[in-house]
Amino acid sequence: MKLWSRSWADGARIPVRHAAGRPDGDGVGISDNVNPHLAWSDAPAGTKSFVLVCHDPDVPSRKDDVNKADREVPASLPRVDFFHWLLVDLPPTVTDIGEGEHSQSFVPRGKPGPDTLHGARHGLNDYTGWFASDAQMSGDYFGYDGPFPPFNDSILHHYVFTLYAVDVPRLGVDGSFTGAQVREALAGHVLAEARWVGTYTLNRRLSG
Repeated sequence: MKLWSRSWADGARIPVRHAAGRPDGDGVGISDNVNPHLAWSDAPAGTKSFVLVCHDPDVPSRKDDVNKADREVPASLPRVDFFHWLLVDLPPTVTDIGEGEHSQSFVPRGKPGPDTLHGARHGLNDYTGWFASDAQMSGDYFGYDGPFPPFNDSILHHYVFTLYAVDVPRLGVDGSFTGAQVREALAGHVLAEARWVGTYTLNRRLSG
């Protein structure tokens, strides 16, 4: 199975318009948060639906040094996954996602869900937990919300878009499901998978 995008080359820097955060003067601000174009082909026989997951495996495991102007988050700090997009139950007749089809801005308190286009469903991305204690931003963040890594992180973040061809028309998750629940539900149902990767940083030292 093949996955590709017109939004950037595999492994290249993600354009700012697809990110949730962008450089803004001496600091950072909210970006356009437009979901990228994705397309795929050569799904195996028996595919009943597709599942799309975007995650960042480079997120600091502790927040102690995050977004502090007087220090960088050390590269040696253990990293954890942060889910940016969970899309399940895409029919096998769907072979592409248009740029901006699922997100055209960053919405405080989150975009609605889980139901979305083509009878598919969106899960909660991890901005839900990130903003849980913020009175102005807390809410259920369904669908796509793009990169917004710490501006002082010492490593480049990778955003991995993985498309799974699965053998069931409806994945076994319900309600406001999470990335961990999607991964658990995929077990034993994946016929094929394909990946597309982009990188992003808000650290001016790394971006040049």
